[in-house]
Amino acid sequence: MIKELDVVVLSSDLPEYGLIEGDIGTVVLVHHEAKGFEVEFVALDGETIAVATLPTEKVRPVRHGEIPHARRMANA
Repeated sequence: MIKELDVVVLSSDLPEYGLIEGDIGTVVLVHHEAKGFEVEFVALDGETIAVATLPTEKVRPVRHGEIPHARRMANA
């Protein structure tokens, strides 16, 4: 079960924020019975890219053996 401060992986693109499937965020709030989450996405330099309200199907927990990948934001 995903809880506050868990690192999660975006499971589909969020073009309105310039985020793509696989981007990593941190859960900052769990909505009623984990039906949704507020997730903060931060660049490696610490700048907040977006805080998005997402339903459970838009994020997933990190899986064993996964590693992050750096990419430049299109609007950066």
